[in-house]
Amino acid sequence: MEGLRLIVGLGNPGAEHARTRHNAGFWFLDALAAQAGARFGLESKLHGETAKVELAGRTLWLLKPATFMNASGRSVAAALRYWKIEPGQALLAHDELDLAPGTARLKFDGGHGGQNGLRDTIQVLGHGKFHRLRIGIGHPGHKDKVTPGSWASRAGTTRPASCAP
Repeated sequence: MEGLRLIVGLGNPGAEHARTRHNAGFWFLDALAAQAGARFGLESKLHGETAKVELAGRTLWLLKPATFMNASGRSVAAALRYWKIEPGQALLAHDELDLAPGTARLKFDGGHGGQNGLRDTIQVLGHGKFHRLRIGIGHPGHKDKVTPGSWASRAGTTRPASCAP
């Protein structure tokens, strides 16, 4: 991922969502910021919280959209425009039902795979030509149980140690 300049963590803002598996992208960014000694600040023109970090000798922007998962594209597009970053220089970290907890996979380009934050971002940008970090959260077993208000917020959803700030 040569030229990476922006990492976006997808999730939902607010204390009521902070410990849900759906916020795995936020957890990942919290861990990166903590490792770099950075703090997030609200950036209203970007519709989210941002931090600037130095990782592996490279300056990166971190973005946690405050638009809720289903409207993440507005924040992502605003950040890309503001910082003059090409979509291919961005990585979106998000929860992935089809991967076991503790598993992560990198991917470039493609569809949304049912992930609403990716769906909205692809719709706003007009394509999916950006990097993704798919963070496994496991599947509840049946599609009818896949809702942010039920399975994703049940007990056992504490942030993995690897994502602790």
